[in-house]
Amino acid sequence: MIKIYRLPQLLFLFFCSFSGFSQHSVEGRVLDPARNPVAFANVILLNSEDSTSVYKGAVSSENGEFLLSNIEENDYLLKISFVGFQDLLRKIEVSKDRKMSDLFLKEDTATLNEVSINYRNPSVKREVDRLVFSVENTTLSTGNSWDILKKTPGVILSGNSLMVRNQGVQVYINDRKVQLTASELQTLLENYSAENIKSVEVITTPPARYDAEGGAILNIITSKSIAPGYKGNINGAWTQAVYPKFQVGTSHYYKTDKLNVFGNYTYSPRKEFKEDESYINFRNDGGDIFSRWETDFERTTRSNAHNANVLLDYYFDDNNIFNFSSSLTYSPNKTFDNDVFTRVFDRNSEVGSLITDGDLEEDISNAAFDLEYKHLLDKPGAQITARAHYTRFDQDRYQGINTTIVDFDDAIYDYAFTTEAQQETDIFTAQLDYLTPIGSASFESGVKASIIGSESGINYFRMALDTGEYYFEEDQSDNFLYDENIYAAYFSLAKDWESWSIKGGLRGEFTDRTGDSRSMEQIDSREYFGLFPTFYLQHNFNDNHSLTFDYSRRIQRPRYESLNPFRYYLTEFDFNSGNPDLKASISNNFTLSYALKNEYFFDLYYRDSGETPETLSFQDNELGLIRRVSVNLLDSQSYGLDITHGRSIANWWYTYAYVSIFNEERTFAAIESGDVPVTIELDGFYGSLYNNFIISKDGTFTGELSLTYISQFLTGSYIMDPMTTLSLGLRKTLWNNRAEVSVNVEDLLDETNTWLRSRYLNQDNGYFPRPETRYVRVGFKYNFGNFRLSDNQRAIEAAERDRL
Repeated sequence: MIKIYRLPQLLFLFFCSFSGFSQHSVEGRVLDPARNPVAFANVILLNSEDSTSVYKGAVSSENGEFLLSNIEENDYLLKISFVGFQDLLRKIEVSKDRKMSDLFLKEDTATLNEVSINYRNPSVKREVDRLVFSVENTTLSTGNSWDILKKTPGVILSGNSLMVRNQGVQVYINDRKVQLTASELQTLLENYSAENIKSVEVITTPPARYDAEGGAILNIITSKSIAPGYKGNINGAWTQAVYPKFQVGTSHYYKTDKLNVFGNYTYSPRKEFKEDESYINFRNDGGDIFSRWETDFERTTRSNAHNANVLLDYYFDDNNIFNFSSSLTYSPNKTFDNDVFTRVFDRNSEVGSLITDGDLEEDISNAAFDLEYKHLLDKPGAQITARAHYTRFDQDRYQGINTTIVDFDDAIYDYAFTTEAQQETDIFTAQLDYLTPIGSASFESGVKASIIGSESGINYFRMALDTGEYYFEEDQSDNFLYDENIYAAYFSLAKDWESWSIKGGLRGEFTDRTGDSRSMEQIDSREYFGLFPTFYLQHNFNDNHSLTFDYSRRIQRPRYESLNPFRYYLTEFDFNSGNPDLKASISNNFTLSYALKNEYFFDLYYRDSGETPETLSFQDNELGLIRRVSVNLLDSQSYGLDITHGRSIANWWYTYAYVSIFNEERTFAAIESGDVPVTIELDGFYGSLYNNFIISKDGTFTGELSLTYISQFLTGSYIMDPMTTLSLGLRKTLWNNRAEVSVNVEDLLDETNTWLRSRYLNQDNGYFPRPETRYVRVGFKYNFGNFRLSDNQRAIEAAERDRL
């Protein structure tokens, strides 16, 4: 029977006897076989006479250290215990103050199948450089990792993308970057069991050891493997939205004393529907509307994605560990069928229409391979880690567009063209990291090299109006070569005092990049070096109050796709275009955080993102078209206040609330309005309320209800109208947790999708996208083998893949 507790309960008896005048202390540190600290271990001194009665007890700290004080001179039996490990017993003589050598716990493999899980509620803790959301053995431990990330305090789900403080995030597993696209990442984490997760770290200001590029980091910390054996599962999900779709997969994990092997495969055939409603008001120099286009867009997407992962750990001995991981994604014959109908109005009446039929076929393959070797030095806590990563990305795309223009004066015109595009990208990274304690401080440093090569090509063929035959258009075709080398080095130092914590670091990165557009006969070469400092200072006034300040300098490099000058057409008059002239931008980030009772968290932040690369939409009022082009902003900044609170209302009901009040401001050159600077600014509110319920007494039936509201949001040059999302989920485990059935209903109110509008100078357009956000999903998972084992799934850090 599963026991449910309101909060983590580690209860120990402290029996103190005081006689005589000679009192001493015993201190030490508890570590696991991999030399990681064991926090909250039970440390007890037993009377040597009977070896059962407790003389004194303590609990190890976060770094595994313990202190027993006011001890009389005598012989004792020291006992250290922690779930998943064998009890450690050691006779000691106390005749003076003793500082013991490191105490290592051994994994407990004999009683694994007899261990019952005591569910508790999640908790949130503020550390000097991150917020830690602890979920191990909590009410969130059923389900999958994607569910946990969506419920992590401070995380916003926008479409299928995770955001923190209105910026995209990078996802890591055990400090190693997950190198997948947004959709691939979601598929992976939906098949990664939540029972393997210990905590999620929200790192809004990444320290120097992480790449200087990008925004916040969500770092998933997994539970340790605790026993040898085999486990596996098969899983599937059926989703009913506009079209039904399903997903099937299987995972397998095997562990011996030296070898861990994990493998999984997922097949996701999908048919998806999306419709948009949009308008464009074409204005003259005086600002008057002389024409209006109203468009209805429908897209049906069919895909058959295959994803496979293989991960291997090999322990040569206690000090040397080898890791191999690979991720293979293959999506052949993905098709997009676009139907677009546009009604054209003059000032007073409808004067014509445009009917566009667009087809796109795409083949994508993405293969990534990682190697890691870790050597634990003789000095406790010191280690050297060497890593290498390789990615191969291939994309072939064929597009055909046919537009019929109907003039109500009985004239009909047909325009048609096709494009053939290819992209091949190779990424190689190598890095070396060193970590060691220096007295009571911790020092780490490392170097990294990244070599990126990308080659793209597009051929454009237009149909001749008189013959109907297609001919090659050289000025619309191009070959684009891009090479980028990044060399980095960093160091950081951290130290804790009784009530203070400080951490500082510096990272240097040298970038050498070349973009070569063959048709434009344009070569853009740039070399630049940047220093990226990070600093954190935390003061704990007492157990209930703490204050933290942090600062970081970051860089945002253009995505490879944004540098590519090719065009992707929605219609003849609506397309996306890259920009080889894009440059990297620098941001400065400041945060002041206050924690009350480790339950209420207040974060006041300011971010100056400078000339960050952004995709903006512009309408050409003379030619009657709209394009989305990648440009550097002239300036961008934001500030806000985030408030997070989580608590147990009852032992069966856990809730947390996240509120963000923010200001966003962006300034850019209005390309279609004389290149004059334009500033768009808004004040916004984001609120999220999540509830988790244990419905059955044995804890096998759980439910969750979440509500999210956004007042308005800034994306590119568009301001998004208010949106509300209400979601419900139910989960039932069967057959002693061997099987699981889940039902999720998303967007119950059908108010997730909303209008986005852009209105400034002579620009006036908007659109209402309606992807399949409202759906019912039924999932099933069956575990076999020794399914309570924790696995070794991970991904390596290689930030360059994130820009594919």
